[in-house]
Amino acid sequence: MKFMFASDIHGSAFYCRKLVEQYKKSGAGRLVLLGDLLYHGPRNDLPREYAPKEVIGMLNQLKEEVYAVRGNCEAEVDQMVLEFPVMAEYAILELNGRAFYATHGHVYHENHMPPMKKGDVLVYGHTHVPMAKAQGPFYVLNPGSVSLPKGGNPPTYAILEGREFRVLDFEGNVVAKTVFS
Repeated sequence: MKFMFASDIHGSAFYCRKLVEQYKKSGAGRLVLLGDLLYHGPRNDLPREYAPKEVIGMLNQLKEEVYAVRGNCEAEVDQMVLEFPVMAEYAILELNGRAFYATHGHVYHENHMPPMKKGDVLVYGHTHVPMAKAQGPFYVLNPGSVSLPKGGNPPTYAILEGREFRVLDFEGNVVAKTVFS
């Protein structure tokens, strides 16, 4: 099955709309959201078309297709308006025969790994910087940010298809990728 990963929408209706369009075109069976969905946070500028209520509507339409974890900007009120669970600190998913530890990244990240077995995958957002690499016996993935990229990167999301994880911009250019052995 094909999966889409996205993080750090931060209430941008403009970029959420683009994400939903790409998700529908991609043929992915699930959308994995890695937190910071509605609120822009006090350290960030307002993203383009900041409209959390519109983002709520777009994401709720996909509620049966979403796996989500809590970002550092999520609050209990977000769960009151979203129709899928968003308050878990992490999720352990088996995708295409591989264990994925999905989290936002403000606690566990490439420099502070959770307990994992050889070949497991840590996937997180939070940094707004895309990444796809092997790190020792593990894989570390970050789809970047849908709306507020950092480090000179474009807005990005990621696709897992088979053994390949690709981070893409909204024009379809590959920003980072890895293939699981």
